[in-house]
Amino acid sequence: MTRVLFVCIGNSCRSQMAEGFARAYGQGVWEVESAGLMPATIIAPPTREVMYEKGIDLGDQLPKPLVWVKPETFDLIVSLCGCPVPEAGSVPVRDWDIQDPIGQSMKVYRRVRDQIEANVLALLEEHRAR
Repeated sequence: MTRVLFVCIGNSCRSQMAEGFARAYGQGVWEVESAGLMPATIIAPPTREVMYEKGIDLGDQLPKPLVWVKPETFDLIVSLCGCPVPEAGSVPVRDWDIQDPIGQSMKVYRRVRDQIEANVLALLEEHRAR
């Protein structure tokens, strides 16, 4: 199975959303993880809330540093923050550059969530077409 790593700065919002959608929609198709360049201590509560609105429970997911997931062992890395992922080595990196919702309204969290969901579904469709 293809291994995909979703990365953002804090691994508290965007990459957690992407991991949640990828697990829900791509079960049995790929293995997914998420990590942060400078991980937060918790997943932002609004992240859990807006994902739960979509029927996705992030459960015991928690922010992780890149070193815990070993980026070089993945087939694809998706950066959701527009930041380089120096630990990527020769692994291909896609840049989605999605707004950070931290400190923003629930409307922004929902818009970011929906954008990430669409991107994950498109990536999954691309993967299945190969």
